[in-house]
Amino acid sequence: MSSSSTTANAFLPGDSGNPVDRAEALIADGRPQEAAALLRALIGQNRGGLLARLMLARACLQAHDIASALEAARDTASLYPGVSQSALCLGEALLAAGVLPAAIAEFQRALRIDPGLEDARLKLAEAWLAAGEADKAVQILEAVEDGPERTMLIERARSMREKKRSDAGYVRHLFDQFSADYDERMRGHLAYAAPEILRGLAEMIGLHFAKHDILDLGCGTGLAGMTFKSIANRLDGMDLSPAMIAKAKARGIYDDLAVGDIESLDRTDRRYDLLIAADTLVYLGDLVPVFKAADHVLKPGGTFLFTVEKAENGFELGPKRRWRHSESYLRDLARISGYDIAGLLAASPRTEAGQPVEGFAVALRKPALAEKVG
Repeated sequence: MSSSSTTANAFLPGDSGNPVDRAEALIADGRPQEAAALLRALIGQNRGGLLARLMLARACLQAHDIASALEAARDTASLYPGVSQSALCLGEALLAAGVLPAAIAEFQRALRIDPGLEDARLKLAEAWLAAGEADKAVQILEAVEDGPERTMLIERARSMREKKRSDAGYVRHLFDQFSADYDERMRGHLAYAAPEILRGLAEMIGLHFAKHDILDLGCGTGLAGMTFKSIANRLDGMDLSPAMIAKAKARGIYDDLAVGDIESLDRTDRRYDLLIAADTLVYLGDLVPVFKAADHVLKPGGTFLFTVEKAENGFELGPKRRWRHSESYLRDLARISGYDIAGLLAASPRTEAGQPVEGFAVALRKPALAEKVG
């Protein structure tokens, strides 16, 4: 007998000799791949019931094999549609895959089947937090008994509420859902005009006389990219939503696209002549991190173009969960951050309930090296 076989068959705590018990012991011992192989063999011999199938999905999740976990969980949910644990299992696999709407639906289904299933309630709260919905998570957790996991989730919700920006998970979840009909919704119902407003501002300050390396921040499906393509030497895009990035990629206008957060621009090696953020900064309150990140990727003499919605003082969160910024805040922050204001215009980037939304279109210029030295 080989040494590996001896190890695989060695006694494990909790191992009763039953294959399912042995798989559970292997998982507890940090050997999920071995557990998954054992369970697949058992199921392939038609000897594995609900418990074996649930455990297979669990083993795959612990082994970070999300695709296999999803396959196992979906098979289990199909075979046992009225069992709360199968809905919970599928929800956990979907959550691990980042498919938040479907994960939330499965946790809710598990609770409809068994309203007392505490694990499903905790996982539902976790999924709402992953979607940036702190209030919904807290509401779910009110019905959960005190315990370490509940305490941890409550703390996450509190921290999320205190942030001076919209949670990245909320933005990603929101736009993943809207991606299918985003263009029609924005151009039609909301009369979205931020890309054209920024292009007009770019022409006012003379940017249309040259070609530029451009980074489209919060690029969405590529509406702003299309508007600026004619003056682009290179056009890259970044967005938090993978679904929106997929739509932008289908346009075929970008040289490179990445899923990412604006505040993580300091990890980017490439430098740009022009940054554009059309209707993007409305998901950020405190713009200090953004201005710092923009400075990192802008070449000397480069320009940062963006739209915001109007506040009277400082910045504030509006009733639609979009942040607003005042003119004085933008001017003061530009000065403190070392930018020159090349243009700042009153503008309406979109409508809300049929009424124009008041806002600003802003062009900030990073001083050239000679200007900084001088």
